[in-house]
Amino acid sequence: MATPLTDQEKRKQISVRGIAGLGDVVEIKRSFNRHLHFTLVKDRNVATPRDYYFALAHTVRDHLVGRWIRTQQYYYEKDPKRVYYLSLEFYMGRTLQNTMINLGLQNACDEAIYQLGLDMEELEEIEEDAGLGNGGLGRLAACFLDSMATLGLAAYGYGIRYEFGIFNQKISSGWQAEEADDWLRYGNPWEKARPEYMLPVHFYGRVEKTESEVKWVDTQVVLAMPYDTPVPGYHNNTVNTMRLWSAKAPNDFNLQNFNVGDYIEAVLDRNLAENISRVLYPNDNFFEGKELRLKQEYFVVAATLQDIIRRFKSSKFGSRDPVRTSFDTFPDKVAIQLNDTHPALAIPELMRILVDIEKLDWDKAWDITCRTCAYTNHTVLPEALERWPVFLFEQLLPRHLLIIYEINQRHLDRIAAMYPDDQDRLRRMSLIEEGDPKRINMAHLCVVGSHAVNGVAQIHSDIVKSTVFKDFYEVEPEKFQNKTNGITPRRWLLLCNPGLTDIIAERIGESFLTDLYQLKKILQFVDDEAFIRDVAKVKQENKQKFASFLQDQTQVKVNPESIFDVQVKRIHEYKRQLLSCLHAVTLYNRIKLEPNREFVPRTVMIGGKAAPGYQMAKLIIKLITSVGQVINNDPAVGDKLKVIFLENYKVSLAERVIPAADLSEQISTAGTEASGTGNMKFMLNGALTIGTMDGATVEMAEEAGEENLFIFGMRVDDVEEMDKKGYNAREYYERLPELKLAVDQIQSGFFSPTQPELFKDLINMLMNHDRFKVFADFEAYIACQERVSELYKNPKEWTKMVIRNIAASGKFSSDRTISQYAREIWGVEPSDVKIPPPNEPPSESSN
Repeated sequence: MATPLTDQEKRKQISVRGIAGLGDVVEIKRSFNRHLHFTLVKDRNVATPRDYYFALAHTVRDHLVGRWIRTQQYYYEKDPKRVYYLSLEFYMGRTLQNTMINLGLQNACDEAIYQLGLDMEELEEIEEDAGLGNGGLGRLAACFLDSMATLGLAAYGYGIRYEFGIFNQKISSGWQAEEADDWLRYGNPWEKARPEYMLPVHFYGRVEKTESEVKWVDTQVVLAMPYDTPVPGYHNNTVNTMRLWSAKAPNDFNLQNFNVGDYIEAVLDRNLAENISRVLYPNDNFFEGKELRLKQEYFVVAATLQDIIRRFKSSKFGSRDPVRTSFDTFPDKVAIQLNDTHPALAIPELMRILVDIEKLDWDKAWDITCRTCAYTNHTVLPEALERWPVFLFEQLLPRHLLIIYEINQRHLDRIAAMYPDDQDRLRRMSLIEEGDPKRINMAHLCVVGSHAVNGVAQIHSDIVKSTVFKDFYEVEPEKFQNKTNGITPRRWLLLCNPGLTDIIAERIGESFLTDLYQLKKILQFVDDEAFIRDVAKVKQENKQKFASFLQDQTQVKVNPESIFDVQVKRIHEYKRQLLSCLHAVTLYNRIKLEPNREFVPRTVMIGGKAAPGYQMAKLIIKLITSVGQVINNDPAVGDKLKVIFLENYKVSLAERVIPAADLSEQISTAGTEASGTGNMKFMLNGALTIGTMDGATVEMAEEAGEENLFIFGMRVDDVEEMDKKGYNAREYYERLPELKLAVDQIQSGFFSPTQPELFKDLINMLMNHDRFKVFADFEAYIACQERVSELYKNPKEWTKMVIRNIAASGKFSSDRTISQYAREIWGVEPSDVKIPPPNEPPSESSN
């Protein structure tokens, strides 16, 4: 049999990776050697692999610069409406390969690196992930940046340049331990500091009122230093900007006040100001009301709004002088999208600037603010909703507190006029929640201060309208929209799965990479023997490759013929990793009971991080590793079943595991997962989905046909019904012998013989206060998993179902999502204008 092509050989065959022209290769080698010499100050005798990575990164970055400058120049000249995507998280992952792909340089770079006697994959492995996000919300922001650039939108991502991103997860004796993610230790070749745009941000102080004006005085100042990262569109010469702010203490910090005597102390105290951008809060779907987090939220918003207004005022390229003086056109030139409530302070901050500084009257300022801002809701879990204590605002942001009170007063006056004598409605709709302490409901602030509010999948948007924001929906139904999430097919197909990309491009051409709906065309090959064979072969190669990666990393040998059954996502009770775990235990018990019965082999892989303070999530990890310990070392099981915990799940690991998966686990309790995006990545990469009717999985079933997914369990109305009558876990435990056996084993210490009591809290939760009803779906889940194994025994039928899924995944491109945001919320039109590359003079048409 012919040896399988390496990824590098595959890349050479596909022209979307760019033609490796001789001139290009020579130029890249020359540039590489120049950077090694002049930038890194090394020669080939002493250079390390990391030096080679940096030389290549700088070489590729050089190709971005001309396009980057020209794109920004083009925006100044054309003065389009600009889109500002505000997010406290951007989960970017690695940049090198994505940049080569989007610039069409991959083949030329591969060839140059090969000719230099180096290994491209080894160099790519050296790059640190930019882990400035927790999970779905942060990765969505990253996919959106890619799509906005590819669609030619004048868009900017604004966030915080955390010195430490999401922690690195180490599994030690089966428990999660956290390590700081010092991702900037060796420097970041992709960012450019812009000290000339440094801006002041104010905290604390007090409010001074006179007849004519309100002033915020005696504040403490922290400086916001911008770092710009280029965001290249796919093959269109557009390069947008992600601008991340870093906190710097001003030079007179703590020296101007009483501290003069202790100069050393004062200089050491600069750290207090600079801590603002030190570390990403590691909570996913959970609100932690810490002062430092509120500082971060205001810091990004205050710096960003100054920048937005500076750019609005100077419309001429390169000019720092204000040109525009009237704010009337502001909403026609600026769209601000709030990624969850984390940047909600943009609303009162914009009001403060317009009223206090620009001297607009309140009604005019409020009209401008509402028409500019739009809000995306990401969760309905009550523990995730931001509700800040008023006392924190009194100290930290006294002016903003008064502005929020005023917004609330006018809002409640309006509601009271519409619903006289309905005190309860006023209480429910207030931005201020009475109680001890009094709190500000940030979601209510966002809904009141935005012209559009959207959920992130149809089912989620419907739930938002009927529950969390029901009262608001009744008043302004036109405000509420749906924008189903999407993923970028550049990273999540072309980059991570070159084999699959190739066999699709061979059949239908390459334009599906910017118009994913074209994948529908592969349906015509669903019965084509050669195509079925190719799809199965690519999957098998990806599994083989991941299996050897696993063996390198974990010393565990897995059977590449087994079903790769994968659940990767943050560890959370609502995501129900426990259901997957109980299934694995049940399979184990069946093997032990009938060792000679035919068994479809499985490798169950579960990965994800638990928030450091979330004890139950950490215990769930310990259970998974303990179950794996027993199963993987039982000779009676052999290679029929393995349970693997994938350590330190992150973007770069997702790019390896997703193309290798056969089965994608999307098993949250119906009504809890707002959308999910991992589900879409698996679908696009040829895995089948086992899942509940939750989040975007509902729409995946709609697109592919429910018969092409493994759907099981309660629907949203079943869950509501059960909430009404009460969920009784014990009833299922008594009725289902396999469930009882598994639970008893966990409880008795079968999986933790040295600590028989280890999982008692977990079992107690499952039996007595499981909000997410794991046992209620157990029976349906096990039955559904039997259907999975049954189909897997027929590889041809399995692969045909895979093809039908890939063909139906077109809707889930973030290009579609962003086109809808652009047209329906931001009022801008995507453009396929290709800005001329830097080596060509601008054409007449682009003037």
